[in-house]
Amino acid sequence: MAHIMPLLWVLVGIALLVILIVKVKMHTILALMVSAIFLAFAEGMPIDKIVATIQMGLSSILGTLTLIVIFGAVIGKLMTESGASQQISDTIINLLGVRYLQYALLIIGTIFGMAMFYEVAFLITAPLVISIAKKANIPYMRLIVPLVAGATMGHSIFPPQPGPMALTTAFHANISLVYIFGLIVIIPSIICSGIILTKFIPGIDKMPLGDIMAPPEFKPANELPGFGISLLVPLLPAILMIFSSIIRLIVDKDSELFKVAAFLGSAEISMLIAVLVGIFALGVLRGKSGQQITDTLSVAISGVSNVLLVIAAGGIMKEVIINTGVGNAIVSMVGNIPVSPLILAWLITVIIRILTGQGAVAAITAAGIVAPMIDAFHVNPVLMVLVCAVGSNTMTLMYDGGFLLFQQSFKISMKDTFKTWGLLELVNSLVGLAVVMLLSLFVH
Repeated sequence: MAHIMPLLWVLVGIALLVILIVKVKMHTILALMVSAIFLAFAEGMPIDKIVATIQMGLSSILGTLTLIVIFGAVIGKLMTESGASQQISDTIINLLGVRYLQYALLIIGTIFGMAMFYEVAFLITAPLVISIAKKANIPYMRLIVPLVAGATMGHSIFPPQPGPMALTTAFHANISLVYIFGLIVIIPSIICSGIILTKFIPGIDKMPLGDIMAPPEFKPANELPGFGISLLVPLLPAILMIFSSIIRLIVDKDSELFKVAAFLGSAEISMLIAVLVGIFALGVLRGKSGQQITDTLSVAISGVSNVLLVIAAGGIMKEVIINTGVGNAIVSMVGNIPVSPLILAWLITVIIRILTGQGAVAAITAAGIVAPMIDAFHVNPVLMVLVCAVGSNTMTLMYDGGFLLFQQSFKISMKDTFKTWGLLELVNSLVGLAVVMLLSLFVH
C-alpha cells in the first residue's frame, strides 16, 4: 500500500490539472502551479520545502532553456521576415515535389534532433515547415508531425545528446554500434509515427494555427536571400555542435582545443553565433537598419514569452515529483515483474519520463536503475541503450516541456495535442521497442 499511494496521488494531481485547464479554463501556468502545490501537500512534502521546490523547478527550466528558446525564436523570426524560410521551402519543393515532402522532413528532423537540443530544432524548423506547407498547399500539421517525429527520435537515440550519451557511458556500450543499431531502430519508428500515423489522425487537416508560428506573406523570388545562406543560418548550431563533438573525441580533455570546442559547441554559444550571423546576413546585408533589426528581435522574444513561462511552470510539477520520491516508489512497484529485462527497462524509463516530463532525466535516471540487469541477465549493452532511449521518448502529459512547447506554439487544444504530439511520441516508443526486441533475437 505504501508504494501505491504515491501513484494514486500523482493520478489525482494530473486529474486536477486536466480539470483546471479543460473545464475551469484556468491559464496553464496557474493550473500547473496549483496542481504541483496540491501534489506536494498530498505526498507529505514539508511546508517549508515547497517554496524552495517551486524555485528549483522554475530555475531548472529557465536556467537551461531561456536563452535557447529566445535565440531559436529570433532565428526563426529573422528567417521568416527576410524570406529565408521561403527560399528554403521553394527550393525543397522544386527539388523533391510535394509527393516526397514528408520523407524529406523526417530526415531534416532527425538530423536537427541529433545535432541540437530538441527545443532548438523545433523553434528553428517549425516556421520553415509552416512556410513549406503554405507554399505546397498542404495542411501544416501533416508536415509538422514527421518533422517532430524525426527530431524527437534523433534527439533521444543518438549521442552526443545527453540522454543517449549517459546511457552509452553507464552501460559501457560500443558507441559505433549504438549509431548502427540506432539507425535500424529509428527508420521504421519515424516512418510509422511521421508518415503512416498522419493518415489516421482525425481532424488533422483542420487544426488551427496560432499567430506565433504563422509564416509571413510570400515575397517575389528576386527579393529572397540566397539558398546557401538561408540554409546556413539554421544549420550553423548543428554544424558547430557536430564539429565540437568530433574535436572532443580526438583531442585530450585537458587541452585548450578541447575547451574551445566545448565552448563553441555549447547550445547557448552556438545559438548566439547563429543569431549574430543571421542578423548580419539576413538583416544588415538585406538593407535593414539597426532599429528595424532590434524591433524584429523584440517581436520574436515577446512572442515566445508565454511559451517559455508555461514550460517553466511545467518544471515546478516535475521538481515536485522528483523531490517527493514518487519516481522511486513507482520503480519499486514494477521491479519484480517477471518479463524480459529489455521490456522492464523500457517500462521503468517510460514511467520516469511520464512522471518527470523530461526525456534526458528519464534516460539518466533509468541508467542507474537498470545497469545491473546487463550483467545479471546477460543483456547486450547496445540494446539496453536503445530500449531505454526509446522509452525516454514516449507519450507525455501537460507538464512536459515538449508537450507544452508544441501546444502553445500552434495554439491548438489539449485534445489535438494528444492526437498529434502524444500519439507520435507513443508510436515512436512502441515501434522502437518492437524493433529492439526483434534485434534481440539476433544480437546477443
